[in-house]
Amino acid sequence: MHDIKAIRDNPAAYDAGWSSRGLSPQTPQILELDAALRAAQTQLQVAQSRRNDASKLIGQAKAKKDKAGAATLMAEVEALKGEMADQGEIETRTGAALRDLLASLPNIPDLEVPPGADEAGNVEIRRHGDPVRRNQARDHVDLGASLGGMDFEAAARMSGSRFVVLKGQVARLERALGQFMLDHQTLKNGYIEISPPLMVKDEALFGTGQLPKFAEDLFHTTDGRWLIPTAEVSLTNIVREQIVAEEELPLRMTALTPSFRSEAGASGRDTRGMIRQHQFYKVELVSITAPEKSGEEHERMTQCAEGVLKALGLSFRTMLLCAGDMGFTARRTYDLEVWLPSQNTYREISSCSNCGDFQARRMDARTKPAGGKGTRFVHTLNGSGLAVGRTLVAVLENYQDEGDRIFIPEVLQPYMGGVTHIGGEA
Repeated sequence: MHDIKAIRDNPAAYDAGWSSRGLSPQTPQILELDAALRAAQTQLQVAQSRRNDASKLIGQAKAKKDKAGAATLMAEVEALKGEMADQGEIETRTGAALRDLLASLPNIPDLEVPPGADEAGNVEIRRHGDPVRRNQARDHVDLGASLGGMDFEAAARMSGSRFVVLKGQVARLERALGQFMLDHQTLKNGYIEISPPLMVKDEALFGTGQLPKFAEDLFHTTDGRWLIPTAEVSLTNIVREQIVAEEELPLRMTALTPSFRSEAGASGRDTRGMIRQHQFYKVELVSITAPEKSGEEHERMTQCAEGVLKALGLSFRTMLLCAGDMGFTARRTYDLEVWLPSQNTYREISSCSNCGDFQARRMDARTKPAGGKGTRFVHTLNGSGLAVGRTLVAVLENYQDEGDRIFIPEVLQPYMGGVTHIGGEA
């Protein structure tokens, strides 16, 4: 959500920000609605004040037995009631139109975000590790089949496309990855482990920006709730409608949960394998900070996500997204892209975003300094630390050998009961 006062004060900055995301100028319509709303509010207040004054005068006129004067005043009060009803209706209608328009518009990019319409405008910030290159690298689907650990056909029979049944050591490897990531973020990086709800109300998804614009990307339950597309929704909404003491910030939270996405806009993309599924596990990172600390926290969060890939020995690169490729709520985003030998390219495995006060305004989440007066909106950040399914894909493909065995990275071996390889003879 956007600050209407800030838009009034500097409409050009907002139009420039939305233009960088490919939108036409929005402030003329916003300011027109805002002016109409304030005019209706003013007229309503004037009418209310005049009605109150007239009502007092009616009593005085009756006390003086001035029947004609009282009748005139009573007629004026009736007319004012009609005007108040009209202005109230205009206020309600115009206010709703303004709120709906503001709610539909994405966050304004940070000034340091590079221009660009799509992923071609993204900028590589750094690269870690040497990519594994093989002339005939098998992809994770073939590897999973040879290990007897992935069954897409069984999943399709019961659930349709974009699901998988994992079995045996492959299922255990997925579990090991999730547990390792969670331990890494809590024990090493100081995030608080949370076990949140997987179903939420409309208000929660509005707060984090998925509703109303992206309803088709979500799964809706029969009782009016929604399955979370990411634990970002549950974690961030912990502070909705709350005032958090500034000395308690930053709040750093993490959760390992399933995520559910309809992938409505992904028709025909990544139809093979586990890259883009309706259900997958993810370790989510969420930080709640004071406004002046969010930039520093964004760098820290990104490094926390990078640390998982480094510990697993996977090659990756960190990309600063351009304005046209960022998510709806983000003001600045880093994507981590892991190397996949079968595709001979890097693929996204994490996004870490600083949302500024955009989500906080939608949730009414504030902070207050110790001994200070007044409150201000917190800043919220979120990131994947990491997407478990895509990390499983990366481990299988990067650690395959010529004998169809998969080496288990050393940090995962304790979670695998000491197993060093799966497939073939350990």
